[in-house]
Amino acid sequence: MDNVLVDFKYALSLQSKEILKEYSGREEEIPDIFCQMPPLKDAIENYIILSKIYDTYILSTAPWNNPSGWSDKLKWVKRYLGESAHKRLILTHHKNLNKGDYLIDDRKKNGAGEFEGELILFGSEQFPSWKAVTDYLIAND
Repeated sequence: MDNVLVDFKYALSLQSKEILKEYSGREEEIPDIFCQMPPLKDAIENYIILSKIYDTYILSTAPWNNPSGWSDKLKWVKRYLGESAHKRLILTHHKNLNKGDYLIDDRKKNGAGEFEGELILFGSEQFPSWKAVTDYLIAND
């Protein structure tokens, strides 16, 4: 979700200098940070398009030391994706244990680099936007 569907950097920009200092290096532990994240540009529309073609799931890691992060991610999915993602959220620290043909992620952490299917590295030169990702996946359908 973070930096693929949601704008984590924007939520950081809303934090006070004191909070950023207190949570430096572990920003994902800032209380309620996941409630403050807007969707990335074109993320919602393209997720819905892809969910009509593919059996889509949202595979995300929630911070171990921020229990509200787990429920906040579910609330975000319900708020922005609604029925297109109903019961399609998987929270894990080991993305490689899940099965699928494709994984769209912005980094190779938490098992994404070891995922059995194809890793689509969101934000990379090949996949700089949701349009690039969607075009690629539609062409490979």
